[in-house]
Amino acid sequence: MNESKVPLFQAVFRDHYAVVVRKLIQLVGDRATAEDLAQDVFLKLYRSPPDDLQRVGAWLHRVLTTTAYDYLRQANRRKRLQEKELAFAGANEPSSPSNEDVALHNWEKELVTRALGKLSARDREALLLRQRGYSYEEIAGRIGVRPAIVGPLLSRAEDRLKRHYFTEEGIVQ
Repeated sequence: MNESKVPLFQAVFRDHYAVVVRKLIQLVGDRATAEDLAQDVFLKLYRSPPDDLQRVGAWLHRVLTTTAYDYLRQANRRKRLQEKELAFAGANEPSSPSNEDVALHNWEKELVTRALGKLSARDREALLLRQRGYSYEEIAGRIGVRPAIVGPLLSRAEDRLKRHYFTEEGIVQ
């Protein structure tokens, strides 16, 4: 921003700061975070202003919304990562399961294995690939179908697996 626009920027900041912070509080739910994000919004305004600073309200709204959603996505990713780390740490704690827990786990595993064995090879492979984290495109390539078909195929395969599992367990649905 050139020096002639600095007073205009300062006026925009004074006029819009409270509104930007209020909207950010509504989006993120925390005043301190909203104030930090407002600083980011005005820094973006200072570094890359719109062509017409007289009509900056819509620009600020768009940027504050994007900034808030980016923050929320990052916070959600951090939360999921922390949960995974806690789960991993808990899974790695040295503890010996009871004989009953081991027997139940083995029984469940056997039921799932038998239910999987009753599925078609394509359904079984699709479910196992998805469980291992493969994308729909990768699954489609491996089982020889169009990617658009993978979602419905997986859904039907899961339904069949559940039916077979409950049949193996002796539960009638």
